[in-house]
Amino acid sequence: MKKTKLTKRILTKKKPEKHLTVYLKERAGRNSSGRITVRHRGGGVKRMYRIVDFGQERKDIKGKVIAIEYDPNRTAYLALISYKNGDRRYILAPARIKVGDSIICSDEAELKIGNRMKLKNILSGTQVYNVSLNIDGKGIMMRSAGTSAKVLSHEGRYTFLKMSSGEMRKVLTECFASIGQVSHPGKRFERIKNAGARRRKGWRPTVRGSAMNTIDHPHGGGTGKTGIGMKHPKTPWGKNAFGVRTRKKNKASNKLIVKRRK
Repeated sequence: MKKTKLTKRILTKKKPEKHLTVYLKERAGRNSSGRITVRHRGGGVKRMYRIVDFGQERKDIKGKVIAIEYDPNRTAYLALISYKNGDRRYILAPARIKVGDSIICSDEAELKIGNRMKLKNILSGTQVYNVSLNIDGKGIMMRSAGTSAKVLSHEGRYTFLKMSSGEMRKVLTECFASIGQVSHPGKRFERIKNAGARRRKGWRPTVRGSAMNTIDHPHGGGTGKTGIGMKHPKTPWGKNAFGVRTRKKNKASNKLIVKRRK
């Protein structure tokens, strides 16, 4: 899907900040041992990684949005912030933020889009994104395009949040979160127009399991376009592929989940 005129109006026509970009070598789905742990990755166009502040690196320093830029490494847009001390940094751009808006990261600040503060100082019903799970840690939740969490209530040491998936969980009130919703909410409606576009994104072709031999995949074998021959679809390694929970049963953070997503 081609970018709309609205998207072109939002983004600023400028090159990325040179001192905030670094080249990362592509691993093509391989881990440090050289084994392929993520299949169907490789190729793609070269791209520079933008260094983004997800935490509280510029705390209590006012900043001004001077540009909103596209980032090839993520679904959301980035906002280039110029701080009063002359420093420039990238942050995740919230939806409806404009060039010229001012933001700040502080323990307690105005409930304004883009501002970052502790959860205990955010009113119930407020949308937040880039939520941290550790005190003074960087944000690790609600970072993809269009996502946000809703502050439900504060009880003791914890704040109750409702995620975009419907999951409800407890987060320490001393943790930080940014006000608003992540930019580019229309990303979910975009479609990759052809195979070449997918290759340029670094995705290699995927072969159906039912088109393989029996030795290569549980779905393989048979003549013609036959079914998979089993009740439930499976992975190449024989595990159930759909409708199975993959979260570890004894994970430490399970006690913080109040309600699982559907």
